[in-house]
Amino acid sequence: RAAAAAAAAATSESSGFDEMCAGKERKYFLVGGKGGVGKTSLSSSLAVKFAMNGHPTLVVSTDPAHSLSDSLAQDVTGGLPVPVDGTDMMLYAMEIDPEQAKAEFSAFAKDNDMSTGARDLLGSVGLGGMADQLGDLKLGELLDTPPPGLDEAIAISKVVQFIKDEKYAKFTRIVFDTAPTGHTLRLLSLPDFLDASIGKIVRLRKKLSSATDAVKGLFGVDNSAQGEAVNQLEMLKGQLQEVKELFRNEKTTEFVIVTIPTVLGISESGRLLGSLRKEKVPARRLVVNQIIRVTGDGFAGHKAELLEKEAALRAAVEAMAGADAALIGPLEEMLLAQAAVLKDAQSAVSFCTIKAKDQRRAMEMLDADPGLKGLQRIEAPLFDMEIRGVPALQFMAGQVWT
Repeated sequence: RAAAAAAAAATSESSGFDEMCAGKERKYFLVGGKGGVGKTSLSSSLAVKFAMNGHPTLVVSTDPAHSLSDSLAQDVTGGLPVPVDGTDMMLYAMEIDPEQAKAEFSAFAKDNDMSTGARDLLGSVGLGGMADQLGDLKLGELLDTPPPGLDEAIAISKVVQFIKDEKYAKFTRIVFDTAPTGHTLRLLSLPDFLDASIGKIVRLRKKLSSATDAVKGLFGVDNSAQGEAVNQLEMLKGQLQEVKELFRNEKTTEFVIVTIPTVLGISESGRLLGSLRKEKVPARRLVVNQIIRVTGDGFAGHKAELLEKEAALRAAVEAMAGADAALIGPLEEMLLAQAAVLKDAQSAVSFCTIKAKDQRRAMEMLDADPGLKGLQRIEAPLFDMEIRGVPALQFMAGQVWT
């Protein structure tokens, strides 16, 4: 721990946490990036740091491959905020299963009507209002497959529902551990998708208006109900538009990009930032995670010194002709064991040195990126311990969110 703390302290630029923590009005922080960069640990540690500073905080996972429960060392599944164990801070967590919601939506959208069972399905994931709006629509023709981003949108819409409730008004910081890059960006296109869907419904309605009653029955609603269906889909689009506008609100929302110091990681982060800028989603910070701080400086000198002393010791042993074998044998064994240790140490140092060199190359690429270099950079070390549970997250928060 001491080594990791010292390495983190060497980072000259702070995360600007004081700015993130300022004010008691509600703020949203979406932590996102490519898969495997440490989003969950960073979002969990950020939530812990907010709670440590007096903010009632909710951390939410909308990633289909949940690991928030693992990070907190506590089961937070079930889709409802639960208090985090091991602390008396106002810290809550919840996991939402967007893949399940998407699968359920797809299943009932292809049915001929909105059955009671389908309504119950939506109600079970906290989206009863959405079920009412979809009740008179026949979406099988429109949604052969669920639209891109629907899983993430359902998850975030559910959270928006929760926080509008008085009993959840206490949260002043809400941290989203988002799905990998593509999921998060696709949900921004949903209102446009629904615009196209509404247009298709209107065109179908015009065709059906001159058709026989039998053909009209295929649509499942009469002309007046069709008009109401269009209105209901407009209302649904409005709910999702609310999520999109929440993402764009510079006063309340910030997208924190997480990456790792590899060429692939930096490249994807640059594309992510470009997409966020295009959609007017505020992004001010870039966390470069898992930076190796072990350089191996001085190892070569120490190795040369050790080899020199080993040679001198061997010469002294050989000069002890006729000396007691009980003394010479253990000395020889000690020198052989020392050579094996030195070989293993050389392998470890070589690995770290090569990885650090690769990371420096990626950081140079970051410095040259016209978009990324303008973000506030936070460098988080590769810890020599597993970050799991509140104590470990508190330690990580103290090193990263300064």
